[in-house]
Order: sequence, then structure tokens, then C-alpha cells
Amino acid sequence: MPHRTSRRTLLTATAAATAAAATGVLAAPSAASTPSADASTDRRLRRIIAGMSLEEKVGQLFVTRVYGHSATDPDQADIDANLAELGVRTAAELISTYHVGGIIYFTWAHNTRDPHQIADLSNGLQRAALAGRSRLPLLVSTDQEHGIVCRVGEPATLLPGAMALGAGGSRSDTRRAAWIAGTELAALGINQNYAPDADVNVNPANPVIGVRSFGSDPESVAALVAAQVKGYQGAGIASTAKHFPGHGDTSTDSHTGLPVINHTRAQWEELDAPPFRAAIRARIDSIMTAHIVVPALDPSEDPATLSRPILTGILREELGYDGVVVTDSLGMEGVRTKYGDDRVPVLALLAGVDQLLNPPKLSVAWNAVLDAVRSGEISEARIEESLLRVLRLKSRLGLFRDPFVSHRGVERTVGSRAHRAAADRIAERTTTLLADPGGTLPLSRRTHRDLLVVGADPASPSGTTGPPTSTLARAFGELGFTARALSTGTTPSEAKIAEAVAAAEGRDAVVVATYNVTARSSQRALVTALVATGVPVVTVAVRNPYDVAHLDAGVAASLAAYSWTDVELRAAARVIAGRADPRGTLPVPVQRADDLAQVLYPVGHGLSY
Repeated sequence: MPHRTSRRTLLTATAAATAAAATGVLAAPSAASTPSADASTDRRLRRIIAGMSLEEKVGQLFVTRVYGHSATDPDQADIDANLAELGVRTAAELISTYHVGGIIYFTWAHNTRDPHQIADLSNGLQRAALAGRSRLPLLVSTDQEHGIVCRVGEPATLLPGAMALGAGGSRSDTRRAAWIAGTELAALGINQNYAPDADVNVNPANPVIGVRSFGSDPESVAALVAAQVKGYQGAGIASTAKHFPGHGDTSTDSHTGLPVINHTRAQWEELDAPPFRAAIRARIDSIMTAHIVVPALDPSEDPATLSRPILTGILREELGYDGVVVTDSLGMEGVRTKYGDDRVPVLALLAGVDQLLNPPKLSVAWNAVLDAVRSGEISEARIEESLLRVLRLKSRLGLFRDPFVSHRGVERTVGSRAHRAAADRIAERTTTLLADPGGTLPLSRRTHRDLLVVGADPASPSGTTGPPTSTLARAFGELGFTARALSTGTTPSEAKIAEAVAAAEGRDAVVVATYNVTARSSQRALVTALVATGVPVVTVAVRNPYDVAHLDAGVAASLAAYSWTDVELRAAARVIAGRADPRGTLPVPVQRADDLAQVLYPVGHGLSY
């Protein structure tokens, strides 16, 4: 297991004495800070609820995946997948059978081929929903965090992710990025985004959050979370702060296990709570739960998703939040470890959840909730309480008025020239120059024209960009350099290292894309071998910024890009070539590899030309 740096060390490293109490971030939100509806809207929604069957009421609390690019005519492979996992052939049949209130899009479920197809799918889903007896529109959601988590790829505009924006440190850039993302999602018929990530990432070994977080300083994260909430909502879509009560200090991935966060209540208040308080003050539409155990908040050691003390006691009653609470995916092992799939949705509702996201077997979860209501374990009034929150959200988004989108809107909005130009400008302000001891950068075409680009080539988060080495080489070519790309992978073999060394001969410089380098990583051997050639080596960390601590001391320069999508890699190339100044600063501390109690580069570190 990776060494886990103490919270005290990390807080010291971030210089976060947390002045949030003085600035109001920790102040309890007023009643007006939470989403609300006027009395006439509530009366109308309650009349709708009164005419619904129990099956419809329960169904509205579920958000599920479905396979296929079309609501009514998916490919045969997707029909087969739907039958195997959901017991239906198509999305339209799923909506008719289970009366679900929402659908979540995934790339792997073949929902997001291209913008016009996505718009058609969204419209088809809404038509199927409005064909039901109660004629209720759908919440169509996805995880479009940008950076390393992105479901809709090019030609949609891709933007820097959270930690990159944290490195930029600009609230206006952060808000603008969310507005662009939200505007394009809205044009596609996606009306709820599971972003921003409100976790404070203080553990470098965190395998699930990392660069999805804005950083390690609670006050800075809170400010950028609030900025993104305003950006998404200004674009007309719902935003979701996640993962409550805070997933930033763990070395366990909740997709595969049940993390335990050992913060005291005081530490939670200081470290984890500020971004969620800020989101609530910004009138966040929904908050997503975390499948984590926090014994100081609930000694039962139930995961937070199933914890009434956490969701009702703290989130509802102490923080004053009355918006929609949605679970993280119920297919993740973190929430399935302690209870069976039939008990998890029931316990989540009893804890205070409103939406049940992506259960592994929809029929099992749906029938379990129905049985719990019929047996009296859950009251129908409790179901209606959550249903009202869900319908209020749909009403605020204007879905009862018009849930449909147009191809003209797609053409005018998605991937527009203005959006792409803004994304490039924002990305340039996030690239962080960590080290340049000899003043090697920027590279000049007169002295370093001939480049070799090697390194890791992780698959694109959206399946539409990259690979990183090719993207970087192409970007350098467009800037007037001669650049050859050679993929060496995340675990380069001795043969591949030898090939890279041979290819470096006679070059003016080598650019190496690194990906989560560790003490035992063969990426270290690659960099060391390239440094030994005498050719200047420039490294670009394309995920976590901690790589620099593990690399050979002879590296000429090191940068952090925080992701490997094209927009961030193009920005890194422009910085290396001197077409843009490096303006990003570290939003997390980088510890020494040989002594994690010592800080190599503190929060706020970043060089410029």
C-alpha cells in the first residue's frame, strides 16, 4: 500500500490555515441559499404527484444507464446488452416499464457517438417519457467533468479539468469553462451534469480523485466549486457537487473497495466541509454522495450513501440543504460491500437520498423499493418527499415547458470556434512549469528544431483525442518544429527504452509525456536513459503533478499539464515553444520521493519566463 502522508503535513504544505471562517465560507447557509420553488409551482407538482401510481413514484427516483445510440432503434449488440442487464430491448421500453426519472449517458454504453446523434437520442428519450401516463420529462445526465473524466468528446469543446483550473487559480476562467461546458451539454439535451468535484485532494496516493479535484486548499477549492456551480447553472443545466462528505483523503478506490476516512469531526469541518458549504451557498442543484466510511460522522461505519446521520443529520439539518441528493453509482463496490443490492436502495432512501443512480440490476432495486413501501418500511410520504425535490428540479430547468433540442442548436453551439478559442486560452493559463534549472525553456526553433516526443499514451477520456505523444508531436509541428512521436507506454520495456534512446540520437531535445510515475515505475528508467544521452530532456506530467519528484535530477525542465486531452497538451506545447508564458501554479504540494514529510514544491509554486 502506498505511504499515506499525514493530514498535518499536507495542511502545512498547502499553507492552509483556513481563513474560511473569517471569509464566510464556513458560515451556515441561509434558507434562501438552497434550491426552492414558489408555492404555486409546488401546488402544481403536488397535483401531479397525487395522480401518480406508486410504481411511477418509485420509478422517478431512479437514474439508470441504457445501451444504444437511439431510444427506439439501437444496434443489435446494444439490444442484447439491454436484455442481459436491464430486461428490456430499448431505452423507450425501459422508460415505459420502470417509469425512470433519469437516464445517464456513458461512452461505453454507446450513447455518445457524435453531437447530432446525442441530440436525437435525448429527444427520443423525452418523447418516450412524455408518452407515459403522467407525461413527466426526464433528467438526462452525464459525468462531463472535463480533464480525465469526459463522456462527450470532439467535436464538442474539451476543457481543462479541475486541478488544471486550480493551477490557473482564476474564478472567472473556472466559471467560463463551466458555462461553455454547460451550454454545449444543454444543446445536446443533457440537462444535469455530475460536476463539479468538491473533494479536497490532500492525499497524493488517492487513486480515484487526484486531478479531478481543484486542489488541496479547502478555501481555494470552495471558491472554484462555487464558480463552476454558477457557470453551469448560468448555462441552464443542473450541476452536482460531489462526493459528500468528502472523498479527497483516501488510498482506496470506492469503485473497487470501501474507503475509510479517519478525519475527526473538527478536521472534517476544516478540510472537507468548506467546498460543500460554498456549493450550497451558490444554490447547487444536487449533491452526490460518496461510498466512504467516516466513523467520526457516523460510528455505525455505514457508507455515507446509506448513512442517515450524514445525509439527513449533517447535510440536511446542519448544512440546511434541501435540494436533490443523488447517490454515486450503486454498481460500485464501495456501497455493495456491506449490504446486498436489494437493501442498498432502500437504506439509501431511508438515509435521505432522493435519486438512486445506476443500480447494477434495475429490476432488483426497483422492486425492493416497491416492496419496502408496501411493507411499511418506507412510507409513501417519504417517497413523495424525494419525488417533489426531483420534480422541482425538472421544473426549474424548464423541462415541463420544453425538453427538446434542435439540430440548429447543435450546429450553432457545440464545438463553436469561440468556445474552442476560449478553451485554448484558459488551458494556457493552467500549464505549470515546475523546474527549469538551466533555463532550457522556451525551446527555440533555431537551436532545438528537431524533437523526439516519447512517453505514455493513455486512452482518451472521451475516446476521441490523442494519443498524447502524437498530439504533442503534431502541436510542435504546427509551431514550426520537426517532431517524431514514439509511444513507449506507461510501463516501457527494456527494448522500448533502447528504441527511444536510439531515436534520441542526433535530436535537439526530447519531450517525455509521463503518467503517474512511482518509485518502481519503468518510466523512471526511460527518463534516466534519455538523460544519459546528453540530449536535453523535457518532461510533461499528463496526469498527477507528483511525477517530477521521481524523475532523474538531470532532466532539463519539467511541466505539469494535469490531463492528456488535446486542449491541455496543445497548451503545454505552446508553453514549451515560448508561444505562451507558463502561468499555472501548483494547487497541491509535491512531496520529496525519499521523504514524504518534506515538501519539494509547495502549493503556489510555478516558474515563468
